[in-house]
Amino acid sequence: MIDYKSQGVKLIATERDRQVQAEGWTPEHDDAHTDGSLPSVAALYALNAARHDLPKESYWTLDRLWDQLWRWDPKWWKPKTPLRDLARAGALIAAEIDRRLRAGETLE
Repeated sequence: MIDYKSQGVKLIATERDRQVQAEGWTPEHDDAHTDGSLPSVAALYALNAARHDLPKESYWTLDRLWDQLWRWDPKWWKPKTPLRDLARAGALIAAEIDRRLRAGETLE
């Protein structure tokens, strides 16, 4: 069984709280993002974290993905360390899951 008190889950929850408190990305704000931007941006942060472990020849593919998937003003792209980027990606995924649940989606 997964330990939901794991450090990873705590880091994601802490980052999500920071997004709400410091950036103002409330559930109401997130509900307006019906364009796929939350999971797209999450994917880019996760891929950016992976970049540190990939061969340099893979970088151009990641850069092209950024051009295709980034939906927000470029000033919001703020990559940090791989671990911080993963926490940010997880928090954005959590925000998207919550948005979809509020919209009435189910797992089935």
